[in-house]
This record gives sequence, structure tokens and C-alpha cells, in this order.
Amino acid sequence: MKKLRKIDLWIVIPYILLLGIGIVMVYSASFYNALMVGASTTTYLFKQSLFAVVGLISCFFVFILKAKVFRSRRLVKWLLSLTLLALIFVLILGVIKPSTRINGAAAWIPLGFFSLQPLEIAKVVLILYLSMVLTNKQERILAHQGLREVVSEVLPPMLVVIAIVFLLICQPDYGGAMVIVLITLILLASSTIPGKYILRLSISLVVGLALMIGAIFMVNPTFITKRYQYQRVLAMLHPFQMEKTAGAQLVNSFYAISNGGIFGVGLGNGIQKRGYLPEPHTDFIIAVISEELGLVGVIVVLGLLAIIVIRIIQIGIRAKKNYDSLVCYGVATMFMTQIILNVGGSIGLVPLTGVTLPFLSYGGSSMLILSIALGIVLNLDATRKFENMKKR
Repeated sequence: MKKLRKIDLWIVIPYILLLGIGIVMVYSASFYNALMVGASTTTYLFKQSLFAVVGLISCFFVFILKAKVFRSRRLVKWLLSLTLLALIFVLILGVIKPSTRINGAAAWIPLGFFSLQPLEIAKVVLILYLSMVLTNKQERILAHQGLREVVSEVLPPMLVVIAIVFLLICQPDYGGAMVIVLITLILLASSTIPGKYILRLSISLVVGLALMIGAIFMVNPTFITKRYQYQRVLAMLHPFQMEKTAGAQLVNSFYAISNGGIFGVGLGNGIQKRGYLPEPHTDFIIAVISEELGLVGVIVVLGLLAIIVIRIIQIGIRAKKNYDSLVCYGVATMFMTQIILNVGGSIGLVPLTGVTLPFLSYGGSSMLILSIALGIVLNLDATRKFENMKKR
């Protein structure tokens, strides 16, 4: 396994440490809730450990593949088609079988042991698709730099993005839609499209999405205002005024963070996870970490995540192929956006979106896809190192 000698330890070591911390914190955050519903206190511990092992294996498998696999136009388009079908399927499933909805959202496909979330797959598939399309169109874009020519080149992939975002809004999953939009904007900005056109395209995309959301509100505003997503926006703006309703989870998150102080109350000794914080092992895992491990624990966790994101960006900068750079920037954006939305939601800077904190929140789909994304980046980096060695 000569390829293992070229693996980037600045990504691998923080990744493994985060997996370990995530397993411990998911167990600490979930054992009380599991006990209250009559399940074993180790239920989530076992599942998260299994997810972590599967994630590691998936990361390694993707790492040892030949890099040309990720550049296969046929494979990427096939995966994109399946992803779009899966997103449509969850919407249909949510209508014919409402019990599959979670918090009102039709976003999961139940598979017995765990539920598959097509959104997670869409993130990585979209990164590969946009990187491939923007790279393949590079020469034509550079040769014809008029606005009309640029628009004609990027319109098809933008329509794909709009379709994915529309399906996510219909679920509804606004957090996922935000991640997809930001990935798209960053990849457009990192491509060879002239800067003045990037700005126009980005503004057009954002305005188009805003109009789409506005149209949904106009069609049935009463229905929208009753949904929990709308209530979460109000809770972010007025958490204590809505403490007994939609603001309860955010207020309890504040209490957890406040209780933790600098060094925390000790692992397993948190109070807010005991029936006060909903979903403490998923959406509010950072609040539990803050209460039990304090500011020091939060800094360690966010520091490890920051190392991974910064390293991925560095790999993208060093890459000599435009495709490799775009993939790295897309993966880094995916990680960074999820971190900002999860942590920001827990401290009231952004509305709660249900976006997971990478490798720390409970969840099989998220763990699997994030691990695969890291495997792709590690693969592209190791391949570049081998190619440089051959040239010497």
C-alpha cells in the first residue's frame, strides 16, 4: 500500500480524534433520553460507534481508488440522476406515508437500522458534478468571455442546482438548501469564469432563490407561518419571549453553555440534556460539549475541525489540476457551512436548521458522506504527490 505513505496526517489524525470524541459525547448526550423511552442507555453509543467504523472503512476505500474514478463523467451523471430521484422519492414517501416525516420534514428514507438522507449524498455528488462541468467548460469559457456565452455554458448546471434546492425547500430543509447554495457560489467563484460575471451569476442565483421562497410564502402564508421552520426564525430573534414555545430549545442551549464555564461540569454531569434540550445528541451536541467540557472542550473540538478545513483548502491551493482544486474547495465549503450553521444555531446567531456538526452529531448518513468526502480529498492529494514524484 504505497499510497498510504502519502496520506495527509493533518487530516487523518483530527478526523480520528473527532470520531472518538463524537462517540463519547453522543453517548453522554443520549443515555438519559434513551432511558426515558425504555431503550438501552447504550443504544446510541453502539450505533454511533458502528457509524464511525463504517465511515472509516468508507474513507479508506475511497482513498485507495484510482483518482480517475471521480472524474468519470458517466459515473457522476449516473449518481446525480439517482440523487435527484431519491430527493423526489422522499417527498412522495412523505405524502403517502406521513409517519416517515421527522419534525414535519420529509427528508429520510427508512432502511431499518438507520435512515438514509438523500441530501447528504447530494452534497458530495453536486461537488463532483459542478467541478467536472466547470473544468470541462474551462476552455470555452476562457475563449468566449461575453456574458451571453458564459451564461449559456453555466446555465445547465445552474438549473440542476435550482432543481435540488427546490426539492429541499419542498421537504422542507432550508439548512440543506443553504449548504447547497453556498457550495455552488464558492465553486463558481473558484472557477475560470471572469469575476464580473461571477458576481452577476451569484446575484441572479440568490435573487432567483429568494423569489422562489417568496412565491411559496405568497401561495399559502398561513401554512408557512405555522411550520416549525418559521417559528425557529422568530425564536432566534426573540428566544426568551418565546421561551415556553419555539424558543425553549435555544434558551436551554444558552443555559447549557452558561453552566459549562471554562472547564465544564464534568463528562456525563450535564443537566440540560436531561429532558430540557431536545435532540441533545444531534442538533445541540455542541451545547452538551460546552456544558460538560467547558470552553476548553469547545475550543479543542472546533480547533480540530478548523485544522481539517484549513488543510483541505491548502490541498486545493496546491493542486495543479483545476478539477482537484474545485473539489477541495467544495468539500471545505461543505464542512465550514455545516459548522457555522450548527454552532451558530446553538448560540442564536442563525436560525436552527438541523444541520449536523461534522463527526460529532449522531447520524449515519452524515458520518458516511463526510468520511467519503475526506477520502476523496485524501485520494486527490496522494495522487498529486505520486505524479510529482514521477516527474522528478
